[in-house]
Amino acid sequence: MKSFKSFRLDTANHFLCRDGERVPLTPKGFDVLAYLVEHVGQVMTQDEILEALWPETYVNPEVLRKYIQEIRKALGDRPDNPEFIETLPKRGYRFVAHVTDENGVEPQDAATSPPEEQATEKRVEAGMTGFAVETDPGERTLWKLAIMLVLAVAAVVAIGAYFRPARSVANASSSNNTSIAVLPFADMSPAKDQEYFSDGLAEQLINDLAKVSGLKVVGRSSAFQFEGKNEDLRSVGRKLGVANILEGSVRKEGSRVRISVALTKVDDGFQLWTETYDREINHIFAAQDEIAQAVTGALQVKLLSPSSPKLLPGSRSINPEAYQAYLQGQYFIARGQDERDLDRALSYADQAIKLDANYAPAWAQRSQVLETMARIGRSENTKGYRRARESAERAIAFDPNLATGYLAMSMVQMNHDWDWEGADASLKRAGLLEPGSSEVLRNRANLARELGRVDEAIQLYEQAIGLDPLKANFYLALGYELYVGARYRETQAVLQRALDLNPQLSSLHLTLGQILLSEGRPQEALVEMENDTGEWQKLSGESLAYYALGRREESDSALQKLIATQQTDCAYQIAEVYAYRGEADKAFEWLDRAFRQRDPGTPELGSDPLMRSLRQDRRYTDLLKKMRLPG
Repeated sequence: MKSFKSFRLDTANHFLCRDGERVPLTPKGFDVLAYLVEHVGQVMTQDEILEALWPETYVNPEVLRKYIQEIRKALGDRPDNPEFIETLPKRGYRFVAHVTDENGVEPQDAATSPPEEQATEKRVEAGMTGFAVETDPGERTLWKLAIMLVLAVAAVVAIGAYFRPARSVANASSSNNTSIAVLPFADMSPAKDQEYFSDGLAEQLINDLAKVSGLKVVGRSSAFQFEGKNEDLRSVGRKLGVANILEGSVRKEGSRVRISVALTKVDDGFQLWTETYDREINHIFAAQDEIAQAVTGALQVKLLSPSSPKLLPGSRSINPEAYQAYLQGQYFIARGQDERDLDRALSYADQAIKLDANYAPAWAQRSQVLETMARIGRSENTKGYRRARESAERAIAFDPNLATGYLAMSMVQMNHDWDWEGADASLKRAGLLEPGSSEVLRNRANLARELGRVDEAIQLYEQAIGLDPLKANFYLALGYELYVGARYRETQAVLQRALDLNPQLSSLHLTLGQILLSEGRPQEALVEMENDTGEWQKLSGESLAYYALGRREESDSALQKLIATQQTDCAYQIAEVYAYRGEADKAFEWLDRAFRQRDPGTPELGSDPLMRSLRQDRRYTDLLKKMRLPG
């Protein structure tokens, strides 16, 4: 127990109190505070804190700043005039308040510590039990023997923990020699304006290698977390759970491209293979094929499945300008769902198609962007999905062996057509073409979830995380499925991982709040939901939490604001609130609207815990039948 000002930090029971009342603090927020209090007066760097609290795990540094803000809010601290946590720019953080332990003992600085012998006796006499004990010389000898034994055991445990892989890292101790991550290639062009090209080349190699059955290939989202960080490859390998890393650089000048690549074995840093390619831009596809073939050869392809297909050239545009436009489109797709980025991605897809009307990847790219725009309300739903479907059909027609064409089609079939059999067929075909694709697994998991196969969805999300272990959205999706399956304890850990990777991820705090509501903890749920970064997510969460707290007027206010601002895109979420509040007629009114609008949330109806009150109503089973979903 530590005390500072009016606060008490109970490290045994993991909570913070002020004047006897518990102060809400997330588990990791508590850990950060406890670590700073433990090192009171010392400047702790960001790296030291991250390494201590998230060992052997990649964590977005932004998450630490988020927890510092949370702690300051809980303590009533101000960064410009700190009473508790001082920020030292470019150095770290320091806990500056006066701290005492449960006996009123103040921590001592190293400079004022007693001599080693004296310090050891004090630790033995007062620290082991938490009480000051008077001992005679004979007892001190026994205490010393006891503490030596404890320290020896602790050392053995520490050594074992050091060499034991962290459980939070997916496949961190992988002994599979056929696992690989392709890191983003460095742009070595004179003007440093070819990032889209170097990123695109690495992504194309990821897609090529994912076609090889038995080869574990880390997805783009996770591999690209290390862009520009110059991190030790052994550390990268541990965090990604792979035995091999492919890295390289691209130097592009005019129509000439130089690609330098190296394949490195993670455990000993040995380079299995290295090569440099000088090519004209219109021969770039041949270079990609050569690199992919050389990598699988260096990984001893005989260890892979004998039935693994050989890597064959995919759909290759004969127009290098179309290929470059396509890569620029991929660059903006990867940035997220910002409206301007989506507009740019669509523009580049259209440009690539204009330059080469038969270029299948550009048609698949166009379908992906159009589907996203329709799903998030950026374009009119029916028209947007029709255009997305047409583009996916073109991609498949121009190249029946292109997995992304079938992936694009499956998104239309699931989110608009509600053609579950068609989506299943599309995903099976995509899986045969790219068995190592995390995106295929993610879409298969989405389909299983919408068909009510929760356990299958959980397994598929876990497999997707194995291939893309640093993608926060995958952990959020897995956490939601665990919540649907009422596996709340597991859910908390999974969602904490999502929070570590992306503290700004929308719907994360809403999902955490829904779990807390299910556990009968509405006040804590409200705190979580108010922290969500999404507009509709926050309003939806407040409507639910205020109702659970018996604050009906505030629930009504949040719900009416949700309806006023989001009714076009969130008909299903509005229905969720009414169903949770037991207002069945209103809930079905909005569900009918969600059905007509093809709201992508509507297929969740069969498994959604918030819709539990409607399940005995005939209108509920009728609606499931209309969507061809199991009752």
